Amino acid sequence: MSPTLRHALLNGRVDRIAMALSGLCVAHCFATAVFLGLLASAGGIFESPLFHEVGLVLAIALGAIALGHGAIVHGFMMPAAIGSLGLGVMAGAMTMDHGWQESVYTLIGVGILALGHDLNHRAGR
Repeated sequence: MSPTLRHALLNGRVDRIAMALSGLCVAHCFATAVFLGLLASAGGIFESPLFHEVGLVLAIALGAIALGHGAIVHGFMMPAAIGSLGLGVMAGAMTMDHGWQESVYTLIGVGILALGHDLNHRAGR
C-alpha cells in the first residue's frame, strides 16, 4: 500500500470522500427521480443503467477500502457491517427495474452506507 493511501486512510480522508460521494449519490437520485424524470430528453443520460453501475462499482470499491481498513485499524467491526449492509441494499436495488422503486432502495442503501462511514470516521478519533 502506498504511503499516500495509508495516510489518507489513517486520517479519515477516504471516509470523508466516501461520505461526500454518498451525498452526491443522494442528490443524483433525488434530482433524477424528481426533476430530470420530468425532462425525458435530459434525463436519458443520467437515467442510464451504466451511470448507476459505475457509481455502484465506485461505492463498493471505496466502501470496501475505507470500511475494511477501519475494521483492521480500530478493531471495530460494526461500521464495516453497517456499511456492508448499505452496499448490499444498493446492489440489490440494481437488480430491480429502473424506476422509483429502485431509487427508493438505492437511497436507503446510501443512507445506511453513509452511517457506516460516519461510524468508521468517529471510531478513528
